[in-house]
Amino acid sequence: MAEAMLAANRLTRRFGGLVAVDDVSIELRSGQIHAVIGTNGAGKSTLINLLAGELIPTSGSISLRGAPVKHARPHRLARLGIGRTFQRSNVFPEFSTFENCRLAAQARYPRAWALHERATRCRASSDAAARALAAVGLTARGQVPAGLLSHGERRELEIAMCLAADPTVLLLDEPLAGMGAEESQRVLELLRRLKPERAILLVEHDMDAVFAVADVITVMADGAVLASGAPEAVRNDAAVREAYLGDTL
Repeated sequence: MAEAMLAANRLTRRFGGLVAVDDVSIELRSGQIHAVIGTNGAGKSTLINLLAGELIPTSGSISLRGAPVKHARPHRLARLGIGRTFQRSNVFPEFSTFENCRLAAQARYPRAWALHERATRCRASSDAAARALAAVGLTARGQVPAGLLSHGERRELEIAMCLAADPTVLLLDEPLAGMGAEESQRVLELLRRLKPERAILLVEHDMDAVFAVADVITVMADGAVLASGAPEAVRNDAAVREAYLGDTL
C-alpha cells in the first residue's frame, strides 16, 4: 500500500459547544484521490482547515510523512509540501495569471538573502510558475490579469498556484464549484494526471465527479465519519444512502 503522506488521528475541533469535527481519522496516500463528501455543515471545510494549519485542533494529531506536525501554521506547511485551494476564489485580480503563480512559487523558493534583487529575476519561481500554468492549460493566458479570467479559469489558476509551490499533498475545497461541464472535465483530467506523484484530498458536492475520480471516499455527517472506503462500498452503504435520502448516490 502507498505511503500515507498526510494523516490525521482522532482529530477534533470544538467551537464553544459546537463540535465541528468529531474524532476524525483519515489518511491521504500518494497516488490516490481521497474524496470527502457530506451535506453542508458536515465538517468538511473545517477538516481541510485543520489539515492545512488554518485551525488548531482541540484534540488529536496530524502527521506529515510520519512526522508529527504540531501547531504548524499554513506558511510552514506550504514549505513542507502541502498546497490547498479555497471555496471562494483567492487570487490577486490586478496581477497577471503568471504573476499570481510566481508569487505562490515564492512560498516554496524563498530568497531572503536577495534583498536588493528583483523578485522577477528568480529563475526557480518563474520556472515553477510556467510549469504550473502549463499543467492546467493556462499558458496562453499567462499575461492576462487574473480579474479578467472566466470563473472556470480562475479556479484552474488557483490549482496552478498550488502546483507552483510543488506540493506533495493537495487539499482541494470544492474546485468544481460554479464550473460548466467542459471546465469540470478538464479539472478532473488534471487531477488524474497529478495523482501518481501526489496525495490529493478532494472536497466536492458533484457526486458524478467524485465517483469518477476518487480512489477512496470518506463520508462525513455532523462532524464525524459516517463511512469510508472504496467508492462502490460507500455507494452501497446503508447508512450513507439514508443520510443522502437514497437519491444522491
